[in-house]
Amino acid sequence: MKDKILLTLGLLLIYRLGSNVVLPGIDPESLTDLQNQADGGILGILNAFTGGAFAKASILALGIMPYISASIVIQLLGMAVPAIQKMQKEGESGRKKMTQITRYLTILIAGAQAPGYIANLVAQNAQITLDPFLFSVLAWTVLVSGTIFAMWLGERITDKGIGNGISLLIMVGIIASLPQAFMQELLAKIGAQGGGWVVFVIEIAFLYLVIMFAIALVQAVRKIPVQYAKQAVGGRNFTAPSSRSFIPLKVNAAGVMPIIFAQAIMFIPASVIGYMGSDNESLSGIMTVLGNIQGFWYNFTFAMLIILFTYFYTAIQVNTNTIADDLKRNGGFVPGIKPGKATAEYMDNVLSKITLPGSLLLAFVAILPAIAMQTGMSTSWAYFYGGTSLLIIVGVVLDTLQQIESYLLNRHYDGLMKSGRVAGRSATSAI
Repeated sequence: MKDKILLTLGLLLIYRLGSNVVLPGIDPESLTDLQNQADGGILGILNAFTGGAFAKASILALGIMPYISASIVIQLLGMAVPAIQKMQKEGESGRKKMTQITRYLTILIAGAQAPGYIANLVAQNAQITLDPFLFSVLAWTVLVSGTIFAMWLGERITDKGIGNGISLLIMVGIIASLPQAFMQELLAKIGAQGGGWVVFVIEIAFLYLVIMFAIALVQAVRKIPVQYAKQAVGGRNFTAPSSRSFIPLKVNAAGVMPIIFAQAIMFIPASVIGYMGSDNESLSGIMTVLGNIQGFWYNFTFAMLIILFTYFYTAIQVNTNTIADDLKRNGGFVPGIKPGKATAEYMDNVLSKITLPGSLLLAFVAILPAIAMQTGMSTSWAYFYGGTSLLIIVGVVLDTLQQIESYLLNRHYDGLMKSGRVAGRSATSAI
């Protein structure tokens, strides 16, 4: 496990170093306008997702978001395209095919987003030291290659490291801005007009409560009791030792994926406007509305997308028909409910009821930063009071710790089994 952790830390370090490498042909001193643009609003969130690479005109400026967008498209197509539905049911071989398709689609999306980013660089007065055409070709190639490299790092962390590679890359990018945001908020609050230490301590206490609420939301479950019928074994009735158990259905079975998916959709207007230019008045009006993270329409649209994706991802993650079939095959049933189709409908009904409050609470936590900004908090500090940043950090940390715990537990059992076999051989030899 130590090797997995060290490998993961090494790959994350490489990702963070790459986020500070500026595109060839760009004068780093001329990026003031770009950094001001990425200070707040929807582009501020995008900059946080890329760990500051967006504002630095880095080779990893597009980050891992094209891969997230590609995953959204593939999963949406899985509901409508029979060929993809077939792949989803083919097990490991189908998963490999879908992964390969997602990779190709990631390259296409990154290739489409790169010109928009380059056009935005020019619009923000970035000084280009190369021939404009040569720079455009070179920057496009580097940006697409940077996304492919980030995708490769995430997959290596998933396969060879501690898992959750893509989510860890996003989380590390978000956490990278935490120390600076903390110090800025601290200095602002202890200043003459800030309210002093009392206000800052209240903010920290409120942040703690929000974190506890987010953890409870991610971990909350509803248990459905399951009874196992007696089976005839050797002419006698036999009841399994654990004749009564539970099926845990999470209130938020989708985890943080609805937040990531919804946020990726909210980035689309900014990408389109960056590609087509900001001179178009109608497009600029849309960006003003959907780019204002404190505005009503941004938060309303964001919340609706989260609720929609929560139901969508829960339907993908939890197959009630499969659970009901497995119960029936093993002699299990929900007390008072007929096995088979009736059990599947019952669990689907329960899941729908608990997903609704779960999705509403998820949406509420997601728009908390806008409420925090209204109280006078700085934008960068308010990002951590809920929203995409906090839920991703909480969800990824909990999932990663669970994976580490599962790995250590399996290794512990393997060690016990190995010790047992060795002891057995020794005993046999002695006899």
